[in-house]
Amino acid sequence: MIRINGVDIDKIEISLMQYLEENSISPQRIAVELNEEILPKANYAATVLKDGDVVEIVNFVGGGC
Repeated sequence: MIRINGVDIDKIEISLMQYLEENSISPQRIAVELNEEILPKANYAATVLKDGDVVEIVNFVGGGC
């Protein structure tokens, strides 16, 4: 299983980009942490998530006073 944002998903291997596409997540406005390390955007397409990986995906939100 792969843990993404605290939720276990029942996949053994999936590319990060495939996961983002399947979940309608735009890679332009996010940051991804893979196993406690920030993953550069240039690596999203080549990164394959494997059993035991822990991923945190954070959305950027604009705004202010």
